[in-house]
Amino acid sequence: MSKKVLFVLTSHDELGNTGQKTGFWTEELAAPYYALSDKGVEVTLASPKGGQPPIDPKSEDPSSQTDATRRMDNDEVLKEKLKNTHKLSEVKSEDFDAVFYPGGHGPLWDLAEDKVSQDLIVNSYTNGKPVAFVCHAPGVLKDVKIDGEYLVKGKNVTGFTNTEEEAVQLTDVVPFLVEDMLKKNGGVYSKIEDWSPYAIVDGRLITGQNPASSEKVAEELLKLI
Repeated sequence: MSKKVLFVLTSHDELGNTGQKTGFWTEELAAPYYALSDKGVEVTLASPKGGQPPIDPKSEDPSSQTDATRRMDNDEVLKEKLKNTHKLSEVKSEDFDAVFYPGGHGPLWDLAEDKVSQDLIVNSYTNGKPVAFVCHAPGVLKDVKIDGEYLVKGKNVTGFTNTEEEAVQLTDVVPFLVEDMLKKNGGVYSKIEDWSPYAIVDGRLITGQNPASSEKVAEELLKLI
């Protein structure tokens, strides 16, 4: 039986009130998708609204391209899956062995506030399944609680750093800073040099610092399933 992992993508495409677009970051979908699917893992894609999730236009800049994103550009099967993501409210945690959240700025607006997403994370985690988040995606844990305590409380975590957010000049645009939120909710936050690959595993919770960490997060997830 092949293992099944649910990828949850943002449906949000407005970058605050800048008039610019946002969405998910392609590298953070592509690298983990191939890291898992090449090992025989069946990946299902979902988003709050279903259908095609918005892609952050900056993630399609030539400077942001990687082997995985170039492979995705020519992968009709994956592009078809993306066009037809399942509605998040219609998927069940019991159908999957793990849940993975790619980042991009979009999740800070919709998934961080999404009750269905919060329930999915809680149900997966409390039933012994790994939950993984990369870059801005740890932001979706903002209101996730188990037995009245924040899921991240006392756990070793990482996520997009305040200095990385400063570097992309969006500190005053995002609804909250991932690093600050994780610390505020009691997470034992750590990071390494900006833009370097870094992933932390604490039990069933896996977090990665930035786009460069996405494959590392997927590799750690693979070990747990």
